[in-house]
Amino acid sequence: MKTTLWEKENSITPQWLLEFTAGNDKFLDLELAEFDVLGSIAHTEMLAKVGLISKEEFSLLKTELKAIRESIKNNEFIIEHGVEDVHSQVEILLTRKLGDVGKKIHTARSRNDQVLTDIKLYTVSELKKTILLVHELFKLLISKSEEHKAVLIPGYTHLQAAMPSSFGLWFGAYAESLCDDLEMFSAACNVANKNPLGSGAGYGSSLPIDRNETTSLLNFDGMNVNVVYAQMTRGKSEKISSMAIATLASTLSKMAMDICLYNSQNFGFISFPDALTTGSSIMPHKKNPDVFELVRAKCNRLQALPNELTLLINNLPSGYHRDFQLTKEILFPAFKEIQSCLKVSIKMLEQIKINNTAINDDKYKFIFSVEAVNQLVLDGMSFRDAYQKVGGDIAKGEFVFNGDIKHTHQGSINNLCNNEISNRFNELLNKFK
Repeated sequence: MKTTLWEKENSITPQWLLEFTAGNDKFLDLELAEFDVLGSIAHTEMLAKVGLISKEEFSLLKTELKAIRESIKNNEFIIEHGVEDVHSQVEILLTRKLGDVGKKIHTARSRNDQVLTDIKLYTVSELKKTILLVHELFKLLISKSEEHKAVLIPGYTHLQAAMPSSFGLWFGAYAESLCDDLEMFSAACNVANKNPLGSGAGYGSSLPIDRNETTSLLNFDGMNVNVVYAQMTRGKSEKISSMAIATLASTLSKMAMDICLYNSQNFGFISFPDALTTGSSIMPHKKNPDVFELVRAKCNRLQALPNELTLLINNLPSGYHRDFQLTKEILFPAFKEIQSCLKVSIKMLEQIKINNTAINDDKYKFIFSVEAVNQLVLDGMSFRDAYQKVGGDIAKGEFVFNGDIKHTHQGSINNLCNNEISNRFNELLNKFK
């Protein structure tokens, strides 16, 4: 029995070659299975409308494709032993049921545009799943920012206590960072959400297909018009999506690092319930922030994604190359990893405990020096003279300041502008269907 779409009648593919060329596709293609079926339904409906198959044949194919889709949803679909990929498996199942009608599904289609369509549909779906989690984290950060906006903490430069900050600013900063991350996801969606189906092996077809029809049926925003360029987007969509993932990972990694610092005894700004920290096999007092250490590590690794994809696809000429198969091994696990990091970050931050009095420690009194300088400026002294006076007071041990903070400009301690940040996030979110 032929187990590939390209096997000839008088040749049998050696098992060792099939195993090497298929690689991890048997596992990764399960992620694409439902999208492959949806693409096939749209393709066969288009074939019927242009007269390349009959309406009766389309009805038979659609019924069986829907049955396969149900088996996928019920986790019953498998890629059988010796079958190369999901495309072969679906066609084999159709041919078993429908005979020659099943063989017509590949009319005017190549595995190249078929898998490219699957990957684009998968990518857009995973981008949107990730965006929903980003939205959940954003709302939590804004809520925590408002809840703890009056709680002061030291702000740091060079890891030295520098100026007063607040938990309102800290939570809000990461919320706004997610706005820029969402810009990247929007760009990735805009690139990925284009229909390549009908480009065939990269050079179109002499059959009278209607690419606008499949674009509409699959809810793509538009199509990759030029058939050569459509194939050139293999790897490009993945790379831009990886940039979005890496950008978001950068935000999560930095936040995780802050949390690891702030949770330590040296800072003592935050803590978590004992059940959410880990202990030591020999030190009974330890409460380690292992979750955020792993978030930091995983997200640092995710930031290498664009480089990894660049090294894989760089210097390839136009047209399809089997190298592209490996992009799935890079991108698919990355979506799962970033989504996992988002989920655990949300669960942890929901139970974060804030130290309301950390700022009162005597070692932080000098962070109010700029406030003292600014007060003298408000009283009429020049900034340079005020700077020198406060510096002299610190040197002589005579510096005193009451800690009263009056930051009123946009985005400062007493004027967080969280509504503006939320409005921007929601405007970006509304771009996604």
